[in-house]
Amino acid sequence: MGAAPHAVPTVYYSREFAEAGGLMSYEPHINNVHELIASIRAASSKARKPADLPVAQPTKFEMVINLSTAKALAIDVPATLLALVGEVI
Repeated sequence: MGAAPHAVPTVYYSREFAEAGGLMSYEPHINNVHELIASIRAASSKARKPADLPVAQPTKFEMVINLSTAKALAIDVPATLLALVGEVI
């Protein structure tokens, strides 16, 4: 049982949830994740010990907002937030 039946505004970790009716999602941009994986793989071929591997985390993120859900929950999404969003559903 999710948040929707209880009218709870929720931020999800994957855009598929926003596409399916969730309020919004915030996740690492997939191209950035692929770049990180490639750099770690390249470093792992040179590293002698696991401790020598670099620590990496995403630097680019994507936000998706479902305005239909926002309207159903009576949430007014500010224009300043909409300007930052990667996609509006």
